[in-house]
Amino acid sequence: MIVQKKYAAIDIGSNAVRLLISTVTEQEGRDPLFKKTSLVRVPIRLGADVFISNKISSENITRMVDTMQAFKLLMKSHKIEKYKACATSAMREAENGEEVAEKILEKTGVKVSIIDGNDEAAIIAATDLHALIQTDKSYLYVDVGGGSTEFTLYSKGETIASRSFKLGTVRLLENMVPDVVWNEVEEWIKKVTKNYSKIDLIGSGGNINNIFKSSGKSTGKPLSFFYLSSYYQLLQSFTYEERITELNLNQDRADVIVPAAKIYLSAMKWTRARWIHVPKIGLSDGIVKSLYQEAKETASHA
Repeated sequence: MIVQKKYAAIDIGSNAVRLLISTVTEQEGRDPLFKKTSLVRVPIRLGADVFISNKISSENITRMVDTMQAFKLLMKSHKIEKYKACATSAMREAENGEEVAEKILEKTGVKVSIIDGNDEAAIIAATDLHALIQTDKSYLYVDVGGGSTEFTLYSKGETIASRSFKLGTVRLLENMVPDVVWNEVEEWIKKVTKNYSKIDLIGSGGNINNIFKSSGKSTGKPLSFFYLSSYYQLLQSFTYEERITELNLNQDRADVIVPAAKIYLSAMKWTRARWIHVPKIGLSDGIVKSLYQEAKETASHA
């Protein structure tokens, strides 16, 4: 006998807002199966407001309320068991972030939790990586967002170190990342990885997923440093318009993909990694996993 339940995660990022609906299938004697039922992405670039003016604009507040209303209806249609909405870097730094969260709650009934960088890294680290991580190897997990990038070092199946930096694609586009931040990231990566001779990268985020898709590689195969480097050169050789017309990129992807590729390449260089694995996981998947675990714990204590 199988039992199926649906959970939803809302990820309010600096570049886009996403709703992930996952179906969890339980079967006796087996690990639960998580399947992405639906993923909706709305490109509300909150970071462009916040990193320049420190506030979310009234236009984007209206768009956020409309989007959350739509997400709520979708969750109702899917008969969601439970959901969680998490806001990251942009909402975290906005002067009116809490105010916007209150307005969303008042207008739509959707409760938004504004999480810090460490919480974000911990939720991402909770995603199901055991299928990818080999217990005799070391990996640097890199999750690139619009406002921040989360780095987690794994070795022999254990989390060794984790840190969030204000290094994000929207920030880079707006020239809001001083050299000192790049230096801090380089220093931290080199310090935590210096005792590990061979490290692979694990990359997550919409941009690396897009690069992986364009590579034509089959699922589970990593991208090489050489491939990523060549693709980065290709992206730089095109104008923004050409990336849309020639590479078939969405408007809100065609600009951020360049700084994203630079972050992944820099991390590969500083860890001396030759390969980057690209599982389709991120904050939304971590939220779904945590909701499922919470529900199981609640049931076991009942």
